[in-house]
Amino acid sequence: MITSIYPVLMSTDVAASAAFFTERFGFEKVFEADWYVSLRRDSWELAFVDADHPTIPSGFRAAASGVLVNVEVDHVDEEYARLTAAGDVRVALELRSEDFGQRHFIVVAPGGVLVDVIEPIPYAGEFAAQV
Repeated sequence: MITSIYPVLMSTDVAASAAFFTERFGFEKVFEADWYVSLRRDSWELAFVDADHPTIPSGFRAAASGVLVNVEVDHVDEEYARLTAAGDVRVALELRSEDFGQRHFIVVAPGGVLVDVIEPIPYAGEFAAQV
């Protein structure tokens, strides 16, 4: 029986990666070592492991790349204002509405992991006919 499934992202700076999600998205640390941090917010879990740690098989020791973490929120415009106010978060995609049912923006977490902050909105255009 499966009891849990959650992503563990390999990172070159575990502390900075964990701090980004605790400070910006309200995750709490549930386990911390210098090479691994496990985070939780409500029922959601996310963890980071040092990409060079010996538990990672050789040949696979590289920071996460091509990863997009989706965070759905109630009010994306407020989250955009909050996350960008200090000017210390890199925005990869500015806030915009998509016909496929999302109003969203994408920021870059430490190590290059992309975080897509999303508010579901009604479908529009060609996608409106699919519902």
